[in-house]
Amino acid sequence: MNNNSLAKKVGNRIKELRESQNIKQFELAEYINIEPTNLSKIENGVYLPREDKLNKIAAKLHVEIKDLFDVEHIKSRADLIDGIEKILSELNDKELKYFYKSLKFYKEIL
Repeated sequence: MNNNSLAKKVGNRIKELRESQNIKQFELAEYINIEPTNLSKIENGVYLPREDKLNKIAAKLHVEIKDLFDVEHIKSRADLIDGIEKILSELNDKELKYFYKSLKFYKEIL
């Protein structure tokens, strides 16, 4: 994973955690003592924050620094489809029918 890709994934993770806690971008920026535009650049993966800023971000979001790098679940659409296809290819017929019915039901309730 190159540095640019890591910055993008960590930025997405910070944004995901911030939004899940209903923290406004300006609130987090103020807490870590940076301009909201700079936080936007972090969340958009323009650059990775320094360690002191990562510590403050983690504290405000009530997570450990390592949790900011927990980005395995952040995948592209193509990666998600590939992963689903792999799972489906490993199912037997009964499991596949159950999965299909479950997915169809879930789609209807959305």
